[in-house]
Order: sequence, then structure tokens, then C-alpha cells
Amino acid sequence: MNGMTAAVLLAALASGATAAMPAMAETLKMATDSGAKGSDAGNAIEAWAKEIETATDGALTVEIFYQNELGGQQEVFDLLMAGDVDLMLNWPMTSYDQRISLIYTPYMFTDWDDALAAYGKDGWLSTALSEVYADTGLKYLGAWPEGFNGVGTKGGHATTVEAAKAFKVRVPPVSPFTETIAAMGYQTATIDWGELYSAIQTGVVDGDSANVIFYDYEYFGDVLTDYVHSRQQFLTGILTANQETWDGLSPEHQEAIAAGAEKVMLAQFDAARRSDEGYVEAWKKLGHTYVEPSPEELAALSKTVREAVWPKMEAMIGAELLDLVRQNAAAE
Repeated sequence: MNGMTAAVLLAALASGATAAMPAMAETLKMATDSGAKGSDAGNAIEAWAKEIETATDGALTVEIFYQNELGGQQEVFDLLMAGDVDLMLNWPMTSYDQRISLIYTPYMFTDWDDALAAYGKDGWLSTALSEVYADTGLKYLGAWPEGFNGVGTKGGHATTVEAAKAFKVRVPPVSPFTETIAAMGYQTATIDWGELYSAIQTGVVDGDSANVIFYDYEYFGDVLTDYVHSRQQFLTGILTANQETWDGLSPEHQEAIAAGAEKVMLAQFDAARRSDEGYVEAWKKLGHTYVEPSPEELAALSKTVREAVWPKMEAMIGAELLDLVRQNAAAE
């Protein structure tokens, strides 16, 4: 066998061996900024990862990172932006684009069906968020809702702007939460979350605003007495992918990731609604007062807050997105 023939044979053998080898699985890094293993958010990313791996027959594998395993909330989001994390369930961050505050626009809708219509596949809010996230270098894949927020207080409650003036409540130091609660009539105070329990206990503030009932039940159930489900904002996490990672995937793998995200989103819409109802009953069992504002009270709050806060939203989200909100928001 001459040298050339041997070389050709070796090349052919090498080629055959390569063809016979299975393709190497690609590993994606998935993280959440707000959930330990075993938490609802932790379980959600595990379910998403399983959907991806099953749909791709293991061609894509997913390495999961839970809350604080890669750093704090901003640090993990920075990793997603840089492509060091590929997929993420996180709570909306506005550090790269203020337009993401669109999510927090108050009184866009006040019931679950309208929320699902807005956030569902091809919904008006999902379509808008897809464009905003694309401009930041991220692929928007869906919402992961917690539910409608309200105001927890002690020693009474308010369902009107006038009555709310008697209460001082903690607000998150984020627009438009502060402006929304102020428009609802409350006195506001910015207090660190870790200091809120003692602030309520000692009377520095009368309550907590802007959270779903779970948090007031879980963390402040022994110092608060009333919860008004005023539904000023619909709170949700967001499922996203780094855009460069996304663009590097085959259409089949993109579809597997997107389909998995949609499945997780729809499951959470159902679970969060049931969970919310469960915590309402748990709150009542503590002997506490739970209040659903009447349709007239809710309409009055919505009208007042929209008139006060929506014009201020333009500086954050722009006129085009604000017009979209006006066109699609539920009637008062």
C-alpha cells in the first residue's frame, strides 16, 4: 500500500468513525433570580428545563442555577445580558431599558381573563414586550404571573382615596409603584423590605402596599389585620433567552424552548390564580379582614390612578407604548 492510498484509507476510516459518533449535547444555562430549589420559581425552571430536554431528545441539556447561586438579582440579569446565562425566569429589571416599566402600568386590567389575553401568545402586551426586550438583546418568551396586588394594613382599611389618607404604607422604591399608591390616597414611605416587619410593629408605617396577598400573609400575618385587593398592578415574572444564544439555535430547538416556556406560563396562570384564592382563605382563617372593592369603588380607583399616573408613564415607556395601553386597557 503506497503512502497516498494509506492516507486516503485513513481519512475514510476517520470520516466513518466521525459519522458514527452521536452528536454532542449542547448545554444551556438557566437561572432564576428569585427562588431557591423547591420554591415555586425553582420548580418552574426545573419544569421548563425538563420540557426542553424531552422535546429535543437530550440534544439540549439544561444546567440550572437557583436564587443567589450566581449572585444577586442585578448580577444574574447582567449575566443574562452578557450571554453567560442563556435562559432565565426573573422579575422585570429596568436597568437596561426603562420601557420594561410597561409591565407595571397601573390598572391596565383587573381580572385574570384580561391578563391572560394580554400576556398570552400573540397578546397585545406580549407583542409589545417582545419588541422592547428584542431592543435590549433578549428574546421574550412569556410571563410567569404571581397575581394582582393590593394593600395590607393594620387597624382598618380603605377602599376610597379619601379613606386612604389615614394610612401610611410602605412602597417599593420603584416607579410607578410609588406614584400609584400616592394617587390611591395613601401616605407613602420607602422602607427596606428587611425592616418592614418592625416598622409595622412599631407603627412607623401602617402597612405594606403593592404585594400579592401571599407576602402579607407569609411575612406580616401577625402584625397586619386587613387586606384590600385593589388590583392596581398585575405582578409577573418574565421568561427570556439571551438573543445571541437564541439566534445560534436551530429552528427546532427554538421551538422546543418556546413551547416549553408557553407550557410553564399557562400552568402558572392556573396555579397562581388557585394559590391566590387559597391565601385569601388562609388570611381569613387568621381572623383578618379581606376586602374586594365593589365594582364602583374599583372603577373610581382605576379612573383616579389612570388620570394621575398614566401621563407620567410617558417619560418611562414613551408615547407609542402609552398609546398602546390606552387602546387596549380594560374599560373602567
